Amino acid sequence: MNVFYRAIFVFLFTFSGVTYAQQINTDDVGSIDSVITALYDVISGPAGQRDWDRFSSLFKEGATMGTISEAKDGTLHYVSMTPVQYIESNDEYFKKNGFWEEEIAREVFQFGEIATVQTSYKIKTAEDGEVTRRGVNTVQLVYDQNCWWITNITWNNEREDNKIPQTLLKDTL
Repeated sequence: MNVFYRAIFVFLFTFSGVTYAQQINTDDVGSIDSVITALYDVISGPAGQRDWDRFSSLFKEGATMGTISEAKDGTLHYVSMTPVQYIESNDEYFKKNGFWEEEIAREVFQFGEIATVQTSYKIKTAEDGEVTRRGVNTVQLVYDQNCWWITNITWNNEREDNKIPQTLLKDTL
């Protein structure tokens, strides 16, 4: 193989992984469980700066996020974003407000190198505070380069007409 093709091979191999994360904590992406635990951990805490490098390192390049959002008139619509857009739109809020998102229960479906995790959550504004909101995250993951990476998260808050299924209210962790 000539030098030109070797250089291209090295370039492609080197830059085929997660390129936007500063550092990857292999403990965070070593298993499905560790990714979900890290996801909740990294955004939870008292008012202050979050570790956005750690947050970003959980996602595969090209990952998406989305939520079902309720407009002021009560209509529901889907809002899509990238992890970077999530950081940009939530950084100031987290700096000024405490936010604890805790897992209630989860169901995991895995088929080889892909997995979908349904994980119910509760949100509080103080660590020992009252629950202000609950809902369900659907997290899709892929196993690549000896790590589990988030490729998509979609979440929806619980409402009177949209209750969390009983299977995600059990203590199944």
